[in-house]
Amino acid sequence: MDTPARTTQETAPSRVRLEPWSEEDAGLLRALNAPELTEHLGGPETEEQLVRRHRRYVNLSADDTGAGRMFRIVLLPEETVVGSIGYWARTWDDRPVYETGWAVLPGFQGRGAATSATRAVVERAREAGRHRHLHAFPSADNAASNAVCRKAGFELLGERGFEYPPGRPMRCHDWRLDLGEQR
Repeated sequence: MDTPARTTQETAPSRVRLEPWSEEDAGLLRALNAPELTEHLGGPETEEQLVRRHRRYVNLSADDTGAGRMFRIVLLPEETVVGSIGYWARTWDDRPVYETGWAVLPGFQGRGAATSATRAVVERAREAGRHRHLHAFPSADNAASNAVCRKAGFELLGERGFEYPPGRPMRCHDWRLDLGEQR
């Protein structure tokens, strides 16, 4: 999935660059909808669900209120699109927080792209300055995503019940990172 470069802020030093999600990224979302990438998330989504998700991602990336952003992950120096990551506002334990989530295509897993992208998205959420904490909720049995949280500096708060997708209960780990003082 090589694509033309976009004007973006590069995260340095990093193995990745985050580029804002755009209309052009529908194909990436379809590639990330593979069964092996969604096994901890309730399985692949339907085409209709993907269209709605893509629209949410595009709208979130156009929002300038600090509600969040979605990005495609570009692996450096190859300049290859390898996944997605983002952060968005939500309420957790009656407090406003940011949540983050990511996915990396199978052929690029194990190279540090998810960890580098997570560190970069932490900085983006910190710059937005709207919320004090960033949470990640990987499935309790998703060792790779839990390792990303640990490597990116998140604190494990414990195991929690979670619903994802809506209507599907799961056990997840609640990881939290302190973004510092709110502006």
